[in-house]
Amino acid sequence: MIIIYGEQRIKIGKSASRKLRNVNNKIPSVVYGLNKPTLYISLDHDKVFHLQNDKNFYKNIITLKISDQQYLVSVHAVQRHCFKQRLLHIDFLYK
Repeated sequence: MIIIYGEQRIKIGKSASRKLRNVNNKIPSVVYGLNKPTLYISLDHDKVFHLQNDKNFYKNIITLKISDQQYLVSVHAVQRHCFKQRLLHIDFLYK
């Protein structure tokens, strides 16, 4: 089982996401689906980058731990930089 720790983010949008990526080395992410409220989160880039190299990252259910709460999710979409080895954004679906 894969466990990823993250934090909820309040500021959303293009400039807030860019600041997360460039200054804080985080990945802006979103969790949605199953008629639950959308959850905007940020994840540590280096940890998630190493996890996503494993093929099970895309197949298995992942546990997201965000501020004392756990969410079971699966990866829906991953956006990558076109020539740098960087993740830009991840979409998760509730399970």
